[in-house]
Amino acid sequence: MRNGDSPLKGWLEILIGAVLTAVPGLVSAQVSLTTVVDLAQRNSTTVKLAEADVQKAKAVLAQTEDVYVPSLAVGSTVGTSIGFPTGQPSIANASMQSLVISFPQRQYILAAQNGVKAASLRLKEAREQVALDASTAYIDLDTVERELEAAHQQEAFAERLGSIEQERAEAGVDPLSELLEARLTAAQLKLKRLHLETRAAVLSKQLATLAGLPVGSITPDHASIPEIPAVTADQTARATAEIESVQMLARSKQMQAKGDNLSGRWPQISFGAQYNLDSDKLNDYSHYYQHFTPNNVSFGLSIQFPLFDLGSRAKAKESVADALRAMIEAEQAQRQNEVQIAELTGNLRELDTLAEIASLKQQIANEQLQAVLAQLELGNGATPGPGAQAQLTPKAEQLARIDERQKFEDAQDAALDLAKARLSLLRALGHMEDWLNELHGK
Repeated sequence: MRNGDSPLKGWLEILIGAVLTAVPGLVSAQVSLTTVVDLAQRNSTTVKLAEADVQKAKAVLAQTEDVYVPSLAVGSTVGTSIGFPTGQPSIANASMQSLVISFPQRQYILAAQNGVKAASLRLKEAREQVALDASTAYIDLDTVERELEAAHQQEAFAERLGSIEQERAEAGVDPLSELLEARLTAAQLKLKRLHLETRAAVLSKQLATLAGLPVGSITPDHASIPEIPAVTADQTARATAEIESVQMLARSKQMQAKGDNLSGRWPQISFGAQYNLDSDKLNDYSHYYQHFTPNNVSFGLSIQFPLFDLGSRAKAKESVADALRAMIEAEQAQRQNEVQIAELTGNLRELDTLAEIASLKQQIANEQLQAVLAQLELGNGATPGPGAQAQLTPKAEQLARIDERQKFEDAQDAALDLAKARLSLLRALGHMEDWLNELHGK
C-alpha cells in the first residue's frame, strides 16, 4: 500500500480480490482500475522477483558490514594421542575474530549500498511496468465493451435494413442488388462484432491473469479511469526508475572494481581472540609440558601486507571490465529512452489529430442522423414536381444509424490509441508515478 492510501481502502481492495478469487463462479462485477492495478502489482511474478532481489541485495550489504562485528564460535577437540601429544587437549574452546581496518572493505560496502538502491529502483520499475500493463488492458477492455454495445446496435439496424430491402425488392421498388448489399452489410457487421468479442475475451483473460482473478470476473468501471494528462516532450523529463537502476548498478560495479584494486595494494588488520579449557586426562599432556594450565587465553591483531598476488590483480582487471560494461549499458539505456521519447512525441501528435478528426466525424454523423430523423418525421419541405428532392425512406434512417455507430466506434479506437501513447510517454518521461498518484486519488 502506498503512502497516502488509507488502511481501510487497502484492506477493501484485498477483500475484493479474495472474494473474486475464492468464488470462481461469481457473476462479473465492476472493479475499479485502482483495485485492478493494486491486485496486479501484488500478483505479478516480475514484482515478486524484484522484491526477492531487494532482499538479496540487503543481505549482501549486511554481509559486507558485519565483517567488522566480532564473530564467536565454540567447539571442542577432545581426543587422545599415543606417544608425544600432537595438539592441545581442549575440552572446550571459543574463538572470536573480526576485521578492524580494511581499505577495500569500505569500497565493498559502498558497492553493496548502491546495489540495494539499484534493486529498489528495479522493484519500482517493475511495479510501474505492471501498472502500465494493467491500466492499458483495463482501458482497452473498457473501450471494446462500449464498442461491442455499439456493434450490437449496428446489427439490429442492419437486420431492420434487410427487412426493409426485402419488402422493397418483393414490391419491385429496389433491385435485388440492394437486398444483397444490405445482407453484405449485415454480414460485415457480424464479422466485426465477432472480432470485438474475440478481442474482449483475450483482454479479459489478460486482465484476469494480471490481477490473479477468475476469467470474466472483471467488468471495467469507466468512471474509475482518470483523465490521462496530455504530456509532451517539452515537459521536464525525469530519470526513469529503469535508467536510474542501471546507473546505480554501474556505480556499484565501479566501487567493486575499486575495492578489488585496493585489495592487492593496502594492508589489512584483523582482531582475533581464543579461549581453551584444556585437560591432560586423555593424553598425559602435563608429562611433556611442565607449565600446564587448564585455562588458556590468547588475543591480538593480525596484520597482512600484500606483496605479490597475481590472482588479486587479475580479479581487479575483471572487475574494471565489468564496471566499464555497466557504464556503457547505462549510457545506452539513456540514449534508447531519448529515442523512444522522440518517437512517442511524433506519434502522439498524429494520434491527437486523428482522435480530433474521428470525434468530428462522429459529431457530423450524429447531426446527419438527426437531420434524417427530422425529415422522416416532418418531410423535406419540397413541393412535388420535376427536380424536387426525393422524400427519405426508413432505409435512409437505418443507414444513417449504422454510419453514426461506426463513427462512434472509430472515435473510441482513436481515443484508445491516444490514451496508450500518452501512458507510454508518461513512463518514458519518468512521470508514471504522477499517473499512479492520480489513479489512487480517484
